Amino acid sequence: MSAPPLLSAVSTKQQSETQTRAFIIAWAFTVIFYFLEYAVRSSPSVMIPEMEASFGTTALGISAILGLYYYTYSTMSLIAGTALDRLGAKHTVPIGVAVLGAGCLFFSAPAVVGGDIGRLLQGAGSAFAFTGAVYLAAHGFPARYLATAIGATQCVGMLGGSAGQFVVGPMIERGLGIHVFWVGIGAIILVNAVVLYLATPKEHVAPHAPGGGLASLLTPYKIVFSNPQSYLCGAVAGLLFVPTTIGDMVWGVAAFQKDLQLTYHDAVVTASMVPLGWVVGCPLLGWLSDRIGRRKPVIVGSAAIMILAAAQIAFKPLPLSAKVGMFLFGVASGAAMIPYSIIKEVNPDNVKGSATGGINFLVFGITAFLGPVFANHIGKTFGTAADLNQHFQTGAIFWIGCCALAILVSFFLRETGHGAHPQPTSK
Repeated sequence: MSAPPLLSAVSTKQQSETQTRAFIIAWAFTVIFYFLEYAVRSSPSVMIPEMEASFGTTALGISAILGLYYYTYSTMSLIAGTALDRLGAKHTVPIGVAVLGAGCLFFSAPAVVGGDIGRLLQGAGSAFAFTGAVYLAAHGFPARYLATAIGATQCVGMLGGSAGQFVVGPMIERGLGIHVFWVGIGAIILVNAVVLYLATPKEHVAPHAPGGGLASLLTPYKIVFSNPQSYLCGAVAGLLFVPTTIGDMVWGVAAFQKDLQLTYHDAVVTASMVPLGWVVGCPLLGWLSDRIGRRKPVIVGSAAIMILAAAQIAFKPLPLSAKVGMFLFGVASGAAMIPYSIIKEVNPDNVKGSATGGINFLVFGITAFLGPVFANHIGKTFGTAADLNQHFQTGAIFWIGCCALAILVSFFLRETGHGAHPQPTSK
């Protein structure tokens, strides 16, 4: 005998609520993944001398190793969204976590080849963090709470970036070996991978048409990358991101310690102000953009503040500490997230997921290109230039140039805010 309709409906509702709760739990563990991913990304900046000794190379060689992260991150960003759509979260996100953990274990090896492999794996695994968190949030939260969940995800990730410097720096200063650190954080990440796999519910993934093959995977990206606005979004976001991802999270501690002669502790605290500023800037500037109904003025204004903050840090026209300047720089750099909204708004609804992967690819492609340029022309001579203060200012001018170029490119962006397209009033 079949169950009465009422009992069947109650059972179905209970199953739905249970699965929704499971998606929220899985999202929470993916947010931890995002936190750890950002900590892994930023923590090398507080241990560059130790890594030079471990890998037997120079600061320039360390920069080359660290830069490998962005090559695999940008490439795997294209794959992450499609993999989630085709396979679901249970069979993709935990694998990304495990790859990140394996990358940390490889990175602990005292050999350049271990560092290279480790950093490549770290970048590849990290590409699934934010994309996976958004995917799980969309399945677990009602639509009215989705933006809040995504904002919370971003904030936790930014806190991870700050912790990678502010927390890890004192640990290294007190004598924690970098090999012990990388093995320890690798083990924590692998445990998270297991827990996430167990927590993530299975889901019904719609079958794809047979014979689609690689072409079916690339079709959405063909749409995204045939739109010139997509490249402009990637250029603006990349130019605003690179001063923080390379300027601060790779070279920040070295610049303050070696050129400005700050103590190691003060250099770490000062550099950690940028990701701490992200925690405030990402949700604040996104809210402001929505509030005024405009995207471009917030981008241009924020980039201008980044220029002023960098000039203040380097040339000190006002009696403000470098910590305050770096925090303001970090807050303003949160505008780099706004092009992520624009690229979704300038592309069709059916490729919005691929649009996110596309802009990640462009952003971190720019990062992978400009990182070696900065390292070869400025980074390798931190602490050795004839005029250390002038050398620090030259580095700041490099990042000021990136922000100025972002402003220039943003003028060619299409304004997609609702305030630019007012609804006709009824008579």
